[in-house]
Amino acid sequence: MSDALICYSGVSKSFGPKKVFDGLTLDVLRGETVTVVGGSGVGKSVMLKMLIGLLKADSGLITFDGKDVTKMTELELAPVRQRVAMLFQSGALFDSLTVGQNVAYGLNEHLFRTMSRAAIEERVAWALAAVDLPGIETMWPADLSGGMRKRVGLARAIALRPEVVLYDEPTTGLDPINTARVGHLIAGLKQRMSITSVVVTHDMKLAFAISDRIVMIHGGVVIAEGSVDEFQRCKDSRVVDFIEGRAPVKEDVETLLNA
Repeated sequence: MSDALICYSGVSKSFGPKKVFDGLTLDVLRGETVTVVGGSGVGKSVMLKMLIGLLKADSGLITFDGKDVTKMTELELAPVRQRVAMLFQSGALFDSLTVGQNVAYGLNEHLFRTMSRAAIEERVAWALAAVDLPGIETMWPADLSGGMRKRVGLARAIALRPEVVLYDEPTTGLDPINTARVGHLIAGLKQRMSITSVVVTHDMKLAFAISDRIVMIHGGVVIAEGSVDEFQRCKDSRVVDFIEGRAPVKEDVETLLNA
């Protein structure tokens, strides 16, 4: 697509004998929220990590803003990681750093030459306020609830004011209220900052609430994609079973056990 910001084209990835992707092809347009769903172990998180170079594709192309990231060195990836932030599933906070120091981590890594300490502190305060956690810079990660840790992780992600945010299971382990809060934050950040979002989740309620487009991965490739309405109307039994949370039939269980 001519206005695609992120493109996966024929991407393959294996870990030993386990083939995760076998020709993955997907475009993400500027400014849209794409939610990626699929069963555990299909490679959803791997897909995100390959985009920012934390894992390397075995073959195929992954481009960001027209540039192939698969062959970039760590030095060449640095500007990409300023523009593409990732919220990890666990929040991935450093327990030895305060909340403020955690949120400032990326700024100190990437922008310490161009931002004063005062400017960094101001950006940290802005990021925490954006996730509805103002004034908690001096708290420690151990003092935070699970929902607060997720939001601090999101504050750290947006502190660099990225163009893209990758969300890896942003609501896992959260109660319904915090799940809804995170959903509102994802939607609000898109509106306020024109962020392009790629969200990996098993939570179909969240997916239906925030997505411009939903993509399902199965067997190493995209098997279905479309708007929320199109996805809900999809007749593919694999999609229907996933949406409705249906377990595989007896024959499928026996196949899995004997594989």
